[in-house]
Amino acid sequence: MTPNPFHIRHRMRHAIVTTSPAVTLYRLHGFCQSGNTFKVAFLLRALNQPWEAKFVDFMNGVTRTGEWRDATNEMGEVPVLDDGGRRLTQSGVILTYLASKHGAYGGQTEDERLEVLRWLLFDNHKLTSYFASYRFMKAFGATAPDPAVMAWLRGRLDSSFAIVDKHLAGRSYMVGTGATIADVSMCGYLFYPVDESGYEIADRFPNVQAWLQRVRAIPGWADPYDILPGERILPRW
Repeated sequence: MTPNPFHIRHRMRHAIVTTSPAVTLYRLHGFCQSGNTFKVAFLLRALNQPWEAKFVDFMNGVTRTGEWRDATNEMGEVPVLDDGGRRLTQSGVILTYLASKHGAYGGQTEDERLEVLRWLLFDNHKLTSYFASYRFMKAFGATAPDPAVMAWLRGRLDSSFAIVDKHLAGRSYMVGTGATIADVSMCGYLFYPVDESGYEIADRFPNVQAWLQRVRAIPGWADPYDILPGERILPRW
């Protein structure tokens, strides 16, 4: 079989890069625990685009430094995507940009594109927002999580997942008949080990679980810890 000239593989902090010199190489700043970084890496792979990872030492506080914020992202967050001289931040912006630029995963019609945007906003405000906060406090927080805060977040998670589970009843993907960046965004934190969040999906939200299996079948999907830089950290709490 002829090697794919656009194939790039990343594992932990080391990258193997094979690309055509005529093709622009994307640079993705992030780290392996970041589901938002995973969203972008997943889409780049699904689009068969060449990219390299730049490790950001979030866990040791580099994104809180003035130097990093001045040089990379004033918001102090990842992912950050470099496309030549253009730098983009916020996963929803990056996903939308890549889908538009490469003409895939953005929706087939104007109505679908608006529906994709609707679910991206829902994900950023509700699903990823609550789940990422809950998981971080459970697995990586410096101190044991406050039970009252965790209970509040869990209630919001239950409500958000119930909405998604109902929406997926009788449909394969979030929008239309094929995968879009709405699916890529909403799955971003859901392929990490359950012990990091302690939040079980399979038995409670069967439509979400079935959807995740379909997402796994999208070309380019891989485990976040296999394609993003950094070291896995065992849950603290």
